Amino acid sequence: MSGAARPARDRSGRSHLHRAWTPRSGVRLSVVIPTMNEARNIGWVLEQLPEEVDEVILVDGRSTDGTVEAAKLARPDLNVVLETRPGKGVAIRAGFAAARGDFIVMIDADGSMDPAEIRRCLASLRDRRGGASTGGYDLVKGSRFLRGGGTADMSPIRAFGNDVLRRMVNVLYGVDFSDFCYGLIGMRRDCATALGLRRDGFEIEAEILLRAIAAGMRIGEVASLEAPRLHGESNLSAWRDGRRVLRTILSERFIGDAAAPLSPPASVTALA
Repeated sequence: MSGAARPARDRSGRSHLHRAWTPRSGVRLSVVIPTMNEARNIGWVLEQLPEEVDEVILVDGRSTDGTVEAAKLARPDLNVVLETRPGKGVAIRAGFAAARGDFIVMIDADGSMDPAEIRRCLASLRDRRGGASTGGYDLVKGSRFLRGGGTADMSPIRAFGNDVLRRMVNVLYGVDFSDFCYGLIGMRRDCATALGLRRDGFEIEAEILLRAIAAGMRIGEVASLEAPRLHGESNLSAWRDGRRVLRTILSERFIGDAAAPLSPPASVTALA
């Protein structure tokens, strides 16, 4: 897919006052943001969070550049979790454990994801097309390859690796993902707890999806735009982390807890 233009970045007009949960909203929404040395990026991400967000949990992994201080300046009401162990998976699991919302959305701190898309995730989680009488989908994930999505930050090797891993998951698990290695994910908090996550690195995103499939959860895909990170270098290594994702796919399918699903395989729905 051709690269997509970065959304306009308007820093004005957003209140940083805490927006308490009310019966009118009908939901308490937590956003989990793992960080490591993202001081130049985190302010923009926090300023762009939609008003529907009730709780922001920043899990910092030993930043040395003032990330936590910059985050508190942008969003004084955020909940900071200091995690001494390395790894994105460690941070995500810590954030999930600290979240109090009925729904949780995880988003990156580098500015590559548009925080406004959290609204789309929340709407899909509450969409009754998911088949539940009391709500919508159990989990929704971003896709750069649905209509309305796109990427301006995917190298040829990343594109090739993502396609190979996506096809493998679709064949091994009987699903129809349009995208796989992308970290915009929202879910009900009770579902996050039920997954029993244990991975420590970037492969946590794959583990979340694979265990949701194995549990027969209702999964929706929403269009998402991936932009280049605002500042700095990515902590992602295409070869290293791609191999870890591959090991996770094979382990969860043939060795781990997901090898014997308790429910029929999940269906994946592409959402407008």
